[in-house]
Parts: sequence; C-alpha cells; structure tokens
Amino acid sequence: MRTPHVVVVMGVTGTGKSTIGPLLAARLGVPYAEGDDFHPRANIAKMSAGTPLDDADRWPWLDAIGAWARKRTGLGGVVSCSALKRSYRDRLAATAPGITFLHLTGERSLIEDRMAHRRGHFMPRSLLDSQFATLQPLGADEPGVAVVVSGSPEEITERAAKALDELP
Repeated sequence: MRTPHVVVVMGVTGTGKSTIGPLLAARLGVPYAEGDDFHPRANIAKMSAGTPLDDADRWPWLDAIGAWARKRTGLGGVVSCSALKRSYRDRLAATAPGITFLHLTGERSLIEDRMAHRRGHFMPRSLLDSQFATLQPLGADEPGVAVVVSGSPEEITERAAKALDELP
C-alpha cells in the first residue's frame, strides 16, 4: 500500500477519529497525532462547557495541525481533526499541500450511541447538533474519501486503507 503524505481523519464528534486514526497510522507505518492535543486550553474549556467553537477559536488550532502536517510532508502521517467546513480543509491543504482527507461518516443514531458510551472525553453530546449543522461533506474536487463507520474499528480501518489506496 502506498502512503499519502498525511491523512487527516475528519468527521463530527463520535465518529471514531481517535480510534481509527491510530489504527490507520499503524497500518500505514506512520506516526499518529491526536488533533485534540493541538487545541488551546480555552477551546477545551469552551467545548467542555457545551459551547461550540467559532471560526476564530478554530484558526489557531487548524494552523497548529497544519504545521504538524507540513513537517510530515514526504514522510507520511495521520492526524485527527474534525475539519467540518470546506474552509477549514482548504486552510489545512494550503499549509500542508498533498494532504488527503478521510471523512468518517455514519448515521446520527450510531454516532449518538457511541458518544453515550464513551468515557473521559470533553465533548458533550449536546454539541453533536452544532457539529452536524457545521459539517460540509468532502467535495468531489477535494483529495479524499468518505468511509462509513459501521462495524468494528478493524473493519472500518480496513475499508479506509483500501479506499485511500484506490485514490489516484
């Protein structure tokens, strides 16, 4: 399997970015970076309080992820990042040309169920509505693929790796 420069594992909260990202990185033999670790403390506090981030909150976070991805250009890597809007993905792509997006997608009921069973995550279920309202799926002209998140993490990772490998 060929390895893209950097894969950005994107999607709304609860789709499994932090689960699939490390599994995909291991499969590809590249480092993984957890996108949540790039958030300033103020962003974490805001989301923990149930307040959605606005674009001004997200720009420094996206720039930090983009800087990590730029350093991995030519080496490969996987990073999780919601990247919900086209403008966010455009900003990442401008910072780190050659990135590829893996959009994890699924039925809202499945995602809500997963969120209900996860422990220790700062993002409350109450923000899922704002995430879906913000989401702009990948455009046909964007480098990437969408993968449905039904099944086990291993099955999802296998589908993702296959879909990425089939990209031109």
